[in-house]
Order: sequence, then structure tokens, then C-alpha cells
Amino acid sequence: MNSPYRLNSGWFDASLAGHYEAPNWIAEAGRDFLGESDERIRLALTRAAVLDGQKVGDLSNAAQIASTATGVPAEQLLAAAKSDPVQARVAASTAAFFAHQLTQRPSFVIESNIGDKAIFSGTHRSAPIAAAIEDMLMDSARYASHAAHHSPLPQV
Repeated sequence: MNSPYRLNSGWFDASLAGHYEAPNWIAEAGRDFLGESDERIRLALTRAAVLDGQKVGDLSNAAQIASTATGVPAEQLLAAAKSDPVQARVAASTAAFFAHQLTQRPSFVIESNIGDKAIFSGTHRSAPIAAAIEDMLMDSARYASHAAHHSPLPQV
């Protein structure tokens, strides 16, 4: 992978049988406190897992990691993570991802505000992903420019 970091598999817990919903519930719960664009929780959980080998599959441990990273009390994150709205959002996002039937990891699904979609499965280099994002942003800006000077394009 040519990573400058040595990854730590200590996060792995065979008893979870591949079910690692806890960090997703905590990260999603954090959005209720920090806003949609704040990625500190997701980044802290990722670092804790793959670099430090911490057991992020444990809900209490994931909440504590997120709390340390953001200052949001772990108890509040835990309560929100267990709530029906957060659980439903994570379930819907997971179902949408699996609907793509991707067989490789990492996998990325990138969608623009004008309906463009790019899917990368098994790609480990950033250049193709960055190129797709750059192209989508350019197309989106062109649509906005067109709409500012002409009537908006019809919705399909």
C-alpha cells in the first residue's frame, strides 16, 4: 500500500463477526452535536482503530474516543447513538452502500448535486478519486452558471 504508517489490527474483534456498527452509530450521533461537515469523530475513530489498534467495535470505547476528540460528553454520544433516528440513518446509509454490490475494499461512492455518480472499488490511490471529484465539481459549476444565465435545465 506504500503507506508511511504501520497499520495495527488490534481493533479486530472476532466475536463481532464482521459487525462494526458501533463506530458508525457514534460518528452519525456526533453529527447531531457537531454538524454535518465536522469529520473529527470519524477521523478520530479511524486513527484509533487502524493506527492505534483500539477496539472501536465496542460502543462505550468508541464514544470515549469521540468524546476525547470533540469534547462532546461520551454519555450524550452513547444516548444519541442508541436512538432510533441515528440507528435508522446508519441502516439506510449501509443499505444504500450494499445496494451497489461492491466486492472490494476500500470502496467509494461519490455523488454530485447534479446526479453524477462515480464508484471506485478496490482503488488505493487518490489520483483517480480526486480527478472524479474535480470533474464533478466543474460540471456542477457549469450547471450553476448556465442556470444563472438561462432558465434552469429541466429535471429528469
